[in-house]
Amino acid sequence: MVPFPALPLSASQRQTLISSALSARDGSYSPYSKFRVGACLLTDGGEFVQGANVECASYGGAICAERTAVVKAVSSGVRRFVGLAVTSDVDGMVSPCGICRQVLREFCPLEMPVLLVPASYEEGKTGTTTAAEAEGNDTQGVVVETTMGELLPLSFGPGDLEKPRTGAGSS
Repeated sequence: MVPFPALPLSASQRQTLISSALSARDGSYSPYSKFRVGACLLTDGGEFVQGANVECASYGGAICAERTAVVKAVSSGVRRFVGLAVTSDVDGMVSPCGICRQVLREFCPLEMPVLLVPASYEEGKTGTTTAAEAEGNDTQGVVVETTMGELLPLSFGPGDLEKPRTGAGSS
C-alpha cells in the first residue's frame, strides 16, 4: 500500500466531520439490512454535506451513505471535497464499498483524509490509528484515519481519460 500524506484538517473540521457523520446515520432508511450508515463530506468551500444509506425492496436500487452525500453535493454544483467521515452502528471500522470508492475518486484528491468512525465514538476519549496499523487488527473503538489513495490504490480517475492512446482505435 502506497501511503498518501493526508491533506490537513483542523481539529474543528475533524470534529464536525465526525459528529455530522454520526448524526447523518439517523437519516438512514435500512429496513432490510438493518445496517445504518452515515457519512459527511467536507467541501473545498468549507461546507459539510451529510448522507445516509437508503434501501429499497429491489436491493440493487439501494444507495450508500457516501454516494448519497456525493450526489447531494454534486447536484447542487459542488464538485471538490477535502475530507470524509463514515460511520455505522458497528463499534469498529466500516469502510466505503468499491462503488463508493470509485465515485469518491471522481471528485476527491488521493490525499483527501478519510475517517472511519466507530459507533462508540466519544470526543476526547476515542483513540485513532492509521490504515496500515488497522490492517488485520481489531478496529473496535478506534477511528481509522486513511486517505482516498490508500482506500483505492492504483485507481482509475478522470485524468486517465486524457492519456494518449496507442492501441486499436486510437487516432
